[in-house]
Amino acid sequence: MRKICTFLLLFIIASQLIAQEISIIPKPTSLTKKTGTFVITSKTPIIAKTQDDIKSANFLNDYLKTCYGFQLPIKSSGNNGIVITSINTADNKEGYTLDAGPKGIKIKGNSPAGAFYGIQTLLQLLPVEKSNVLKVPAVAIKDAPVAGYRGLMLDVCRHYFPLDFIKRYIDYIAFHKMNTFHWHLTEDQGWRIEIKKYPKLNSVGSWRNGTIIGRFPGTGNTNQRYGGYYTQEEVKEIVKYAADRFITVIPEIEMPGHASAAIAAYPHLSCFPEKSSYEYFIKEKNKPEYWAGDTIGKQVMQSWGVYADVFCAGKESTFEFLQDVLDEVLPLFPSQIVHIGGDECPKYNWERCPNCQKRIQELNIKSDEKHKAEHYLQSYFVQRIEKYLNSKGKILIGWDEILEGGLAPNAWVMSWRGEKGGIEAAKQRHNVIMTPTTYVYLDYQQAPKEDSVTITNNRSHLSLEKVYSWKLFPDALTDEEKQYIKGGQANLWAEYISNPRKAEYMLFPRVSAVSETLWTPQSEKNWDDFVKRVEVQKKRYKLWGVNFYGND
Repeated sequence: MRKICTFLLLFIIASQLIAQEISIIPKPTSLTKKTGTFVITSKTPIIAKTQDDIKSANFLNDYLKTCYGFQLPIKSSGNNGIVITSINTADNKEGYTLDAGPKGIKIKGNSPAGAFYGIQTLLQLLPVEKSNVLKVPAVAIKDAPVAGYRGLMLDVCRHYFPLDFIKRYIDYIAFHKMNTFHWHLTEDQGWRIEIKKYPKLNSVGSWRNGTIIGRFPGTGNTNQRYGGYYTQEEVKEIVKYAADRFITVIPEIEMPGHASAAIAAYPHLSCFPEKSSYEYFIKEKNKPEYWAGDTIGKQVMQSWGVYADVFCAGKESTFEFLQDVLDEVLPLFPSQIVHIGGDECPKYNWERCPNCQKRIQELNIKSDEKHKAEHYLQSYFVQRIEKYLNSKGKILIGWDEILEGGLAPNAWVMSWRGEKGGIEAAKQRHNVIMTPTTYVYLDYQQAPKEDSVTITNNRSHLSLEKVYSWKLFPDALTDEEKQYIKGGQANLWAEYISNPRKAEYMLFPRVSAVSETLWTPQSEKNWDDFVKRVEVQKKRYKLWGVNFYGND
């Protein structure tokens, strides 16, 4: 009897150890535990034949080197070791199977991307402590995502992030089986991409004379010139780095609003070139004494918010400029989708601008009970840009304000002001990416109170549980309409995120909750189970050396 009890105790302990080891986020479609383990040492080969599968093998090796201090030999043939294969099937292209047993690990993707996601699962089967002998539990996993678009956005305009962090950010996207990096590149506070035809966008538009201190309206100004931009060669480097991880980079070039940096460089783009940026700064209830530098002429904005100095919709030179910019941007990004912003565009200048009013008359635009004529002028603006993008083989996507005044024919909508815009667009049979502030704005603070300044400033917080409660497909849509919800993303706006360490703190662990919503069917999500897996994931964050909320 004592032997039986001892055996049962050992069995329970062993079962608990296995349960601790198998903790995967996002939750796989199916996972079957088997008997035994496979041991990875520095002599274990990775077998990969195609160039794409070799990319996945290289990613695995880089991870092993960084986290455990050794790499594995890569071979083109063999059955024992870690075998990576990808095939083209009619099934979900990003699906994969992973079979681990005492003799080896076999990862088979429905495409090279699927095989890559199998590698990400393998990483979560590895120990969370450094070791030169890695035990992988025997499992059989079959998995595929519920959403085709799974994204993460980074704002590099309010604060500039160095190239090495952009690469790390892309790795974080890859670790969570996401496939899209939305790169927010232009704003009122800085233009961050090199445009060779318009060099002042970088010599002038990429730099501001100072930055407010503290939360808006601030407690002062740094009085320090701040900025930076990414050269076209650096952009190519980032796009390739992402592509090697099966991630698409979507550029965002803001228009017609959030244009102060471009206007600072080329004042003729404004409705009123002679009016100083300082005047707009004061009008938006910024404190006059917190402005740094010259108060005359156009300047890059030094505070946050929404400014009325937007691209003039009545001048042909505005569209010539934007088309020239796009002509340089588009070849850098293979992405079929291009983001043009379209949000938070005040119409105050357009209402007073002779050129804009002339355009309204020429187009016979009228006000009605829904919108003023200027809202329909924005629709004209967006539709004109869409036609240009379509002529280049690209698809326009914009924030949900592009719905106002009539949606461009082929446009996608990114719904951020809650779910309403996404629901409306889906009902109009337009493709939608859901990214509601209420669930996935990761610049909102995580705890009821934070030591550092945030956009919400202790007024409200976005907890891990709240993020996890997000339902990607709104109940208000029919099954047919839900087909237009192509996926979702989380956003990291950087007004109060000035360095990589703060960015990581805001991301983790909430990005794990986002990834599960975008990958796992809603019916399979379970908060209590997820919380247990997050605790293991936090140990992995420590292995990665990242900063995260709850790192006690």
